Amino acid sequence: MKKKEDKNKDVDSLRQDLARLQNLFVTGYEKLKVGQDFELRKAVRGAGGKYRVVKNNLAEIAAEGTASEQVLKGLRGMTSMAYTSGDPVALAKALTAYAKANPSFTFKAGIVEGRAIDVKAINDLASMPSKEVIFAKLLYMINAPAQRLATAINAVGRNLAVVVDQGVKENKFKQ
Repeated sequence: MKKKEDKNKDVDSLRQDLARLQNLFVTGYEKLKVGQDFELRKAVRGAGGKYRVVKNNLAEIAAEGTASEQVLKGLRGMTSMAYTSGDPVALAKALTAYAKANPSFTFKAGIVEGRAIDVKAINDLASMPSKEVIFAKLLYMINAPAQRLATAINAVGRNLAVVVDQGVKENKFKQ
């Protein structure tokens, strides 16, 4: 049994993490074996996130006054949190892939960019393309009209050169 001072340190540490983060996924992990937990933590780290097992009442106390207060209230069962200050889509994809392989790992709720989301929204988020793919598509959409304009401008000069060349070949223009 932990001493009260240790519990207070845990609550303060958790409160600091919760105050800083924008993206949080609250999960249940009942019946996970040590090897499965290791793989989960490895997947979360690979996605740029952190994973933490929490006691429900300590999480609720630590969340008071933060954006995560509404999703950490009234939790039941074994609870863990995966969070990141980076790309929430990458973390959601990693957690969803892990949940498909391990049905005992479940989602309870989440916060993305400071807004609470439900389990369905987490699955929708996981099906989105990553930030890099979205940025690449956006840059393509911005660049495409400029490419078409450059092609049209080049086409006018090219067409004029073809007409002049054909006229010279047919001796319609004198050299």
